Amino acid sequence: MTYWLRSYIFLIAALVFAADRLTKYFIIKSLDLGQSIKVIPNIFHITLVSNYGAAFGLLQDYAVFFIIFSFTAIALILLIITKKPQLDMPLAVSLALILGGASGNIVDRIKFGHVIDFLDFRIWPVFNIADSAISIGVALLAFRFIFHRKA
Repeated sequence: MTYWLRSYIFLIAALVFAADRLTKYFIIKSLDLGQSIKVIPNIFHITLVSNYGAAFGLLQDYAVFFIIFSFTAIALILLIITKKPQLDMPLAVSLALILGGASGNIVDRIKFGHVIDFLDFRIWPVFNIADSAISIGVALLAFRFIFHRKA
């Protein structure tokens, strides 16, 4: 893998991590737990919640499992990035998104014992930027493995 692609992966991961941490910081400073701000009434609100589960509130109260799983996923991604000689762009982007998102959420789990969520579309559980990055990264990864053709 070329140096620029590896750098690109770490840049994307760092941007996701920074966006996640900054938005959570401002939300925590601006809202009380459970407080909601209507952005588009009945469609999109900013609502501060504590999530003790996985992305989108799934599997509540498995904090130790999620910390171990997150560290394992991060280590595996770092191993792939550093040891795999060739990564294509879809794989690189998907790994970068998952790495950045997992890193952002693991900071919350260690620091607070839960994840800070705030993006509230009213028809979906409240989530955050890290959850979005992880979900998009996993979807890209699945798409890549389903439709990837070897030359």
